[in-house]
Amino acid sequence: MGNEASCTIQFGKQRSEGKALLETSEVLFRGDFRLRIPFSAVKSAKVVDGELRLQTAEGLAVFHLGAAAEKWCDKILHPKSRMEKLGVKPGARVSLFGEFEPEFLHEVMKLTETVNRGKIAVNSEWIFLAADSKQELGTLPKISKAMKGAAAVWVVYPKGQKHITENDVLAAGRKAGLKDVKVVGFCATHTALKFVIPLSNR
Repeated sequence: MGNEASCTIQFGKQRSEGKALLETSEVLFRGDFRLRIPFSAVKSAKVVDGELRLQTAEGLAVFHLGAAAEKWCDKILHPKSRMEKLGVKPGARVSLFGEFEPEFLHEVMKLTETVNRGKIAVNSEWIFLAADSKQELGTLPKISKAMKGAAAVWVVYPKGQKHITENDVLAAGRKAGLKDVKVVGFCATHTALKFVIPLSNR
């Protein structure tokens, strides 16, 4: 989940109170009007007296965030890499199930040589399941049984689809005896939900 704040925003001649959400790669605002500012569209970002000022090609967006403004600005100017967001560190033991984009595979291979495809390696720390349909979530019980200790599984699924939703993923993970602890934007089209073994079962 991103950081959320109730605030006032000025954008051009528009002004509104509402909710701002700092996601992993964009800032969203919902109030009397809606605003979506991808980090890539921000030409400059600075903080002045508790105001987060984002300059874009469409104009200047001013978020009245108070003390949170500095933190938001830092996250916009220095976004984490996908692997940092997912928590995967160099040398980690990784297992992959399903089909992943070549770019993600390249990122994993850059971090570690210990990568297993289609089966869980002994003492795997990170397991990734690509699920483009509810049927592919059927692998979760098998994955859950093979997990040990603080191991985690990220379920990567498409955004905004009716044939597989966040609720479907949550239900499948919980049915497999796992606890959901985090969600991040995996890429422009997919979301990743993190599950772990409940502390009481480790």
